[in-house]
Amino acid sequence: MTPIAFVQAIVQAYERRSSSPADALAQAQIAPSALLDPASRITAWQMERISGTAMQQLDDEALGWFSRRLPWGSYGMLARASLSAPNLGVALKRWCRHHGLITDDITLKLSVTGDTAQLAITEHRDMGNLREFCLVSVLRNILGVACWLIDSRIPLLGAQFPFPLPAHGEVYGVLFSGPTAFNAAPAGIRFDARYLALPLRRDERAMQQMLQRALPLTVLPYRRDRLLVQRVRQTLAAHPAQTHSADTLAALLNVSPRTLHRQLKEEGASLQALKDEVRRARALELLLRTHRPIKQVAEAAGFQNEKSFMRAFRSWTGQSPAQFRRSGPSLA
Repeated sequence: MTPIAFVQAIVQAYERRSSSPADALAQAQIAPSALLDPASRITAWQMERISGTAMQQLDDEALGWFSRRLPWGSYGMLARASLSAPNLGVALKRWCRHHGLITDDITLKLSVTGDTAQLAITEHRDMGNLREFCLVSVLRNILGVACWLIDSRIPLLGAQFPFPLPAHGEVYGVLFSGPTAFNAAPAGIRFDARYLALPLRRDERAMQQMLQRALPLTVLPYRRDRLLVQRVRQTLAAHPAQTHSADTLAALLNVSPRTLHRQLKEEGASLQALKDEVRRARALELLLRTHRPIKQVAEAAGFQNEKSFMRAFRSWTGQSPAQFRRSGPSLA
């Protein structure tokens, strides 16, 4: 799903150095004629291959974005500088600070507002036709490394870019999970701030292995989500009337139903068990702390009708909701 526009940007980097991209295109199996079709797309493997070849041939991991080259190994140096951090938040702050040491054309900043973390880019010079490729790549790079450091997918709450919706705008849903806004400055991504507290799970040996083939981190979404169980609980509690089916819950979490079930299984959990856990806690609280009728309690706990609630409640407690309420502590 990578748009040919990004390959065209790499070709421009070659042209600026008066070099030919023919060998890089051939190694990535990209026909020169594809460059003439704006609707063309390439695979993740092809993007990894042409990017890696171009970075080494041009000795520039920024592929012409900045006013000075970033020699081969620059982003590996940033990754190593972040490796000893106690958690992801510290690691990302180090990445942002050290990125400013290798180029002053942009500034990366991590900020937290409430429960939301944001990584934003401030631009300090006009990057011309390479602007989109630069902003997308810088954000994908830092997101990919962040996921690798904590061995977890970091689902995005949203992404935004300061340029109009491009002709290939549909690929942004693949590159960045969650809604994407255009003509919105500064460029950045938003995600749940709880990921910042997760400890790093990598060591120097893992770093050496990763750096031998780091580009897949920037072009492929990370699979595992270590906070998925917490996010599912939170979403079920916040949207009881909208999470009856796996399809609607998955949509709220910006994943496919198949991915939702698979990742929960990998974490040793099931959607039905999490639903029961959240609904049971909500029902018990309402029965003991309010005078709401049983029907309203059932609805507030996320059940579609009172009958199904009564059946589930009896399986949880061995009592009917009315019996439980009568046997519980008196209402204040």
